[in-house]
Amino acid sequence: MKLRDFILRRVLLAIPVIFGVLTITWFLSYVVGDPLAMFITERTNPAAIPGIIQDHGFNEPLVIQYFLYLRTLLAGDWGVSYSTGGDLPVLTVIARKFPATIELAIVAMVFAVILGVPLGILSATRKDKPIDHFTRVFSLAGVSMPIFWFALLLKYVLFYQFSVWGLPYLPSGDRVDNELWKTVLHNGVGYDFTSSITGFVLVDSLLYGQPILFGDAVLHLIMPGFCLGYLTLAIITRMMRSSMLEVMKEDYITLARSKGLTERIVIYRHALRNALIPTVTVIGLAFGGLMSGAVLTETIFNWPGLGRWATQAILVSDMAAINGFVLLVAFIFVSANLIVDLTYGALDPRIRYG
Repeated sequence: MKLRDFILRRVLLAIPVIFGVLTITWFLSYVVGDPLAMFITERTNPAAIPGIIQDHGFNEPLVIQYFLYLRTLLAGDWGVSYSTGGDLPVLTVIARKFPATIELAIVAMVFAVILGVPLGILSATRKDKPIDHFTRVFSLAGVSMPIFWFALLLKYVLFYQFSVWGLPYLPSGDRVDNELWKTVLHNGVGYDFTSSITGFVLVDSLLYGQPILFGDAVLHLIMPGFCLGYLTLAIITRMMRSSMLEVMKEDYITLARSKGLTERIVIYRHALRNALIPTVTVIGLAFGGLMSGAVLTETIFNWPGLGRWATQAILVSDMAAINGFVLLVAFIFVSANLIVDLTYGALDPRIRYG
């Protein structure tokens, strides 16, 4: 099967998944409240409500309402979110807050992969040695520790205790130090995501040509990035260790050693590629999982992204925002799975898109 046909088939198979998530969230909006609330707020003119009811078919049977809901989604009308302090379309809020969340998720994933893969290899090649025991305890703590507790622990130690001890401490929250950005940029606003160049603070700081702003952005990313990525790091480490141990038992590894190849060549040229295949699956799924982890991480670190927005929406029953967030997470999961499947062929030529 050609790559183009494979991608087309996977995209077509993803449609029922998105459709199922959409149907469930639409149904739940009826269970937990009035679906009309997705399209009106406290500031909506009462005289406009009958027109909204008519346009969205809330006076029609449920089946008709469902198909009208699909039509409005496809037309780009995902409802109005009032949990942001203003009556903004859901897609507008997503566009504004998505860069902050995806930047945090990318930093967390890079951190998890860069550390997780080598730690897994080291643990497998030093089985039952002290470094293996340390790595296993480290990864076990990562998968066992509640993310909200770990976030609070990081803030307590790296911000509060370090400041008490007179040591350099990390920022306790927010995306940037706005006072610093105001001083450097001379704009009186600081970092404004609505008028930023890309929405990614690391990239924007470099485009502004201000290393001090880049350093500030990095400092603000360390704690939330580490917190969000720790669980993924632990999972990758455990999976990489398990995969390496299985691969190292294969006959072709024994053959490679019998040829007199060094252990380094055996591991990195012959074993690593096959051991990475199940790990790549975990990485792809974990990236989608970072979106759900961002809900607590962003809330605790006051990070202005989609996760914090979702928390605010849940607290005030902003169903339009909740539905929009759930649909976005579902789309990211599906996309991550597609990328994982495409990566398989690059890692192992024996795997074909069939």
